[in-house]
Amino acid sequence: MTAAKNTSAKKQQMGFSAIFPYIAIPLCFVLSTIIYKYVFGDPSHFVDGDPNKDPLPGDYFGTIYKGGWVVPILLGMAFMAIVFVLERFITLSKAAGKGRVDDFVRAVKSALDRNDIQAAIAACDKQKGSVANVVRAGLVKYDEMTRVTGMEKDEKIVAIQKEIEEATTLELPMLERNLNILATLASVATLIGLFGTVLGMIRAFAALSTAGAPDSTQLAMGISEALINTALGIGTSAIAIIMYNFFTARIDAMTYRIDEAGYSLTQTFAATQH
Repeated sequence: MTAAKNTSAKKQQMGFSAIFPYIAIPLCFVLSTIIYKYVFGDPSHFVDGDPNKDPLPGDYFGTIYKGGWVVPILLGMAFMAIVFVLERFITLSKAAGKGRVDDFVRAVKSALDRNDIQAAIAACDKQKGSVANVVRAGLVKYDEMTRVTGMEKDEKIVAIQKEIEEATTLELPMLERNLNILATLASVATLIGLFGTVLGMIRAFAALSTAGAPDSTQLAMGISEALINTALGIGTSAIAIIMYNFFTARIDAMTYRIDEAGYSLTQTFAATQH
């Protein structure tokens, strides 16, 4: 009954996780557009209350607005980075379980050393999370193999290893889901920022090339567009790169703990079964 409930809950979680990007990404761009237009573009940030004129001295909101139409795209990407970082934090925290993974693995090893399979399964039920789910699947198979007759010990060990591998295959996609979005943001945000920079510099040089005195407003807008887009693109890219590597390291650590527990499981079975 408990296993059925866990399976149902996991399917619901995976289903929501699958559609989450399709909800979050458009909302991030809608939010960024609203903020760009009604917060940064509020007339109070500009000379004579006219967004077409220069921003007030020292008014950073107006300066960001002058970054041009690329700004809301970069803001949307920045919001996406924040949203998916938070989503991965929550998911990986749940995947790790209620306690420290290292303590859980030690508890399972200790139970296996005593040949107390039920205590090890109870530790998995208490810990919960992806690591515990994989280890529990191996323990259940371990307990099943101890009662099976007519099979060689090596065949039983292979059956346990296969069960652990299958459980790992089911859990890993949930851990790695949406990391590709962070990886994409890490490179695309920089390119979009550079694109905005190029547009800004084109506008700046166009202002300088006008006959007579240069149009200071157009020149300022062009330089502002170049600098603001560069800053937003690099900042978003830096966040995405750092957090992508952080989450990848956490997933690798969880995978290592799963392998460690699975190895202990098969070694204990090989040592105790004759």
